Amino acid sequence: MLRLTQMLLIVLLSLSISFATDYKVDKSHSKVGFAVTHMVVATVTGKFNDYDVNFTFDEDDLNNSSVNAKIKIASVDTENEKRDNHLRSDDFFNAEKYPEMSFVSSTVEKTKDGYVAQGELTIRDVTKAIALPFIVKGPVKDKWGNTRIGVSASLTINRQDFDVTWNDTLDSGGLVVSDEVEVIIDAEFIANKENS
Repeated sequence: MLRLTQMLLIVLLSLSISFATDYKVDKSHSKVGFAVTHMVVATVTGKFNDYDVNFTFDEDDLNNSSVNAKIKIASVDTENEKRDNHLRSDDFFNAEKYPEMSFVSSTVEKTKDGYVAQGELTIRDVTKAIALPFIVKGPVKDKWGNTRIGVSASLTINRQDFDVTWNDTLDSGGLVVSDEVEVIIDAEFIANKENS
């Protein structure tokens, strides 16, 4: 009887254990982008083409979840070479001196609308605490047997907080480039084979 009780206890414990899944970003189906207001009247969008994101997700125990992202500044792309070179210069990102921006989460929490990753965003070697809200879609299995999820995230930051300070004013008094930058992430992730 004691042996049976022990076996049942082991089974129950094993059922209650949750396992985190490690995901790697699928860049061919993902975008790390941004949007700013230009001359008060228009929105200019851009993206970064070179980045790496590792996402560990455990829906049952968010203490096991984390986000770690690195973005290569030189890969900025607004479909305008002159503007991109200006963004790479010291007026904005200074890609030569500060080649990467990064985000490292400290916690992942459940919200009524999805999740939020609390963590540190670093741009130009300036690190600030931010909250990154996101939603998760899936998981689904593709025809090759891979487990995939989708993640959509967005937030607004003030670039001045990260020493991205260049600007000019219009005759009307408005700014050429808004201080507020909307960060927009739509990413597809593939689970590592050993835990999918």
